[in-house]
Amino acid sequence: MTVTEADIAHWRSWIGKTESRTEILDSQALTRFAAAIGEPLNVGEIQPSLAHWAFFLPVAAADRIGPDGHPRRGGFLPPVSLPRRMFAASDMAFGPSLLLDREATRISTVRDVAHKSGRSGELILLTVDHRIVQGGDECVRETQTIVYRDAGGATPAIVPAPFPSEEKDAVWTPSTVDLFRFSAVTFNSHRIHYDLPYACADEGYPGLVIHGPFTAAKLFGQARNGGRMPSRFSFRAVAPVFCGQSVLLREDEGGRFRAIRCDGMDAMVADVAY
Repeated sequence: MTVTEADIAHWRSWIGKTESRTEILDSQALTRFAAAIGEPLNVGEIQPSLAHWAFFLPVAAADRIGPDGHPRRGGFLPPVSLPRRMFAASDMAFGPSLLLDREATRISTVRDVAHKSGRSGELILLTVDHRIVQGGDECVRETQTIVYRDAGGATPAIVPAPFPSEEKDAVWTPSTVDLFRFSAVTFNSHRIHYDLPYACADEGYPGLVIHGPFTAAKLFGQARNGGRMPSRFSFRAVAPVFCGQSVLLREDEGGRFRAIRCDGMDAMVADVAY
């Protein structure tokens, strides 16, 4: 698919667009989120990893859903025409804990729309800033990078390969039920996470794709081991992870954490500050 200068100029006209949403942070919704990522359900005592992702979920009417399950393009985000959309990276800073069953407001701003050409063809990188404010305090600040790209070719099947594990590694093997539950609690209807024929035939994947935010939440959980609480967390998705294949969650030196696929390749890299 060809991206024209007029397309890019049109999409860049969204830069600076702002959206504000206020809602009550429902403790039951957060309990379901904790269950979906495999963390304790006593959310009133300790909130689950990346708890803010349980709130301010995108809601689109049934007639506004596209063929891939995502909401149709346009509205707050620009109507980028490239067919594949991925949550590629995020940088978060945390302030006071969110207070449950009380109102909070998320202010979102389109910060940048950039065009690049990569090995897989045309790329559009969309940068969006989010701030969650409650009672006058900024509780979460997050900058997300969303990538749009051409359809490209099929993704080869991942062939497991033996590689050394370390004593502190955690092993995570997400199942179809795990994917369904995470899709449900985040209201994510992208078909690559639950519709196997679509994922394989239409998007060229060898299996159901694990949500990038799901992997990020598991890495954040690993970073919290021993009672540590990150004040900053950033991650970058490197390669897809597929349902039923094991992932090692590993802590390296210097506050770096990695999700390593069963073939030894990094799937996600995260950096943490305490």
